[in-house]
Amino acid sequence: MSHSHGNVDASEVAKFNNLAHEWWDKSGAFATLHQINPLRLNWICDNAARVYGSNDDSLDVLKDKKIVDIGCGGGILAESMARRGADVLGVDLGEENLKAAAIHAKQSGLEHTLRYEHIAVEDLANREAGQFDIVTCMEMLEHVPDPAAIVQACFDLLAPGGVCVLSTINRNPKSYLFAIIGAEYVLRLLDRGTHDYGKFITPAELDSMAMTSGFERQDIIGLHYNPITKRYWLAQNVDVNYMMAVKKPR
Repeated sequence: MSHSHGNVDASEVAKFNNLAHEWWDKSGAFATLHQINPLRLNWICDNAARVYGSNDDSLDVLKDKKIVDIGCGGGILAESMARRGADVLGVDLGEENLKAAAIHAKQSGLEHTLRYEHIAVEDLANREAGQFDIVTCMEMLEHVPDPAAIVQACFDLLAPGGVCVLSTINRNPKSYLFAIIGAEYVLRLLDRGTHDYGKFITPAELDSMAMTSGFERQDIIGLHYNPITKRYWLAQNVDVNYMMAVKKPR
């Protein structure tokens, strides 16, 4: 257990730790994550299939792949990847989050292919450089002081030819309106104070971090929500929430 790096905002960790009991309540504080998880999972699979040349159904592309999920929280994404046959390590600095994740993994019979560790990603990258086929880091970059260091650690963790999927929130007036005013105050999809607009990251900034780390570009997609129909979908517009897939050169 380690978090020797200073790239952590203690108030952010505490915020999510305090909600740890709600991770697996599908109508609780993390209801949105449960709803968007299938979209994310399928997009990760699609991008993994592009890298690993699977001619089969991309549903099987994660089978036996070594994956690390950075900032895994209570394990919603990590567990869904393990269910598709991956060998998954989830890491987070919130110990209460990890307890909730580990309990749910055991209840789900996944403790053999899914493990969790309380460690900073930079420390993990020092210990297990080049050991993973896929790295995911979702909704975490906008919660740390130095997101570029996280992106670099993701690069270091990947084996050559591996794929990394990152998600965050764009920074512009529309994202402020939708992600903070809309999601936190009007629709109450998220608790107030979940996000700090100043920490949002534009696609150009994230692309620059990825290229500086040594990644090659692969794909980018936006995540959209209709409050009337309560439906989420993926589309090319990246004005608010978006995911970026990048790959490590062979």
